Amino acid sequence: MTLQNTFIDQTKIFIKAGDGGSGCVSFRREKFIPFGGPDGGNGGSGGSIILRGTRHRSTLNHFKKKHHFKADRGQSGQGNQRTGADGDPLIIEVPLGTVAYNAETNTTLGEVLEHDQELVLQEGGRGGIGNYYFRSSTNQAPRKSTPGQVRDGFWVKLELKLIADVGIVGLPNAGKSTLLSCLTAAKSKIADYPFTTLFPYLGVLDHQEQRLVLADMPGLIEGAHEGSGLGTRFLRHIERTRLLLYLVAASPEDEDQSFKDFLTCQKEVHYYNRELIDRPFMVAINKSDLIAEEDSQNYAQPFFKKGIDPVFISAKLGSGLNELLNRLHEKI
Repeated sequence: MTLQNTFIDQTKIFIKAGDGGSGCVSFRREKFIPFGGPDGGNGGSGGSIILRGTRHRSTLNHFKKKHHFKADRGQSGQGNQRTGADGDPLIIEVPLGTVAYNAETNTTLGEVLEHDQELVLQEGGRGGIGNYYFRSSTNQAPRKSTPGQVRDGFWVKLELKLIADVGIVGLPNAGKSTLLSCLTAAKSKIADYPFTTLFPYLGVLDHQEQRLVLADMPGLIEGAHEGSGLGTRFLRHIERTRLLLYLVAASPEDEDQSFKDFLTCQKEVHYYNRELIDRPFMVAINKSDLIAEEDSQNYAQPFFKKGIDPVFISAKLGSGLNELLNRLHEKI
């Protein structure tokens, strides 16, 4: 099975924190102390379910075969006022950028953005109270204790939103995968047919003593914000990119096509999330080797009217990449 078929960026898991241990009913019984008082201890707390972020994972693939997670329960209290042992917490590792939702209420439980950051999905049940703590002046030999708190399990939806400095956005076959492969060590699948990239690829670029993380996003189509094509599954990943790089292809047949493609991509991004309107962006016109150099002004003119200065590149030939890198560096 290829990596293309195993990428998981959304899944559901069932979690159940540990129940609390029961309180103990016990009385002190020692030689020469025939009527010792109550000495039942409290129960221990159950283990919590905790998400922990790790930079060593980039997908949710490890949940493919395991969907149920249950933490240990707390131990019951014992005589001599001994509290039961707490249940061990259950740590679940997830890649950075993971958001957790209660799948039953669709409420957000939290998100994990940093390495070793922890998010408690469900706290363990509290331990019950032993009879030692029910003693009073009017009841010196209580036979009362309480059970530990029971935790009901529930389904959690995990959703991965990739974290990158630059998100490369464009229509299918704009050359995003080729560009990422040229700039970084990432090995995106490259072919001459739509939707070659079925999920985002990350690449790391070192430039001017600064490390940038670039993400090659699956190709957009019109109506993506409503779920068409790869739709919102792709658009979710651009929410955490610091800068959007709109990549459009030069068309020898139509000088205005590059600008039309840019408007299509920008519209879909903004329709999906209005907050992305204010996200910094750049435009690169790829496949510039297909057009004459003297015609480049005609391609750029519609962008100039919008106050946009596009960069002309050829990811295939490697031309214009230095200028692109310098501009990305300045923006970031």
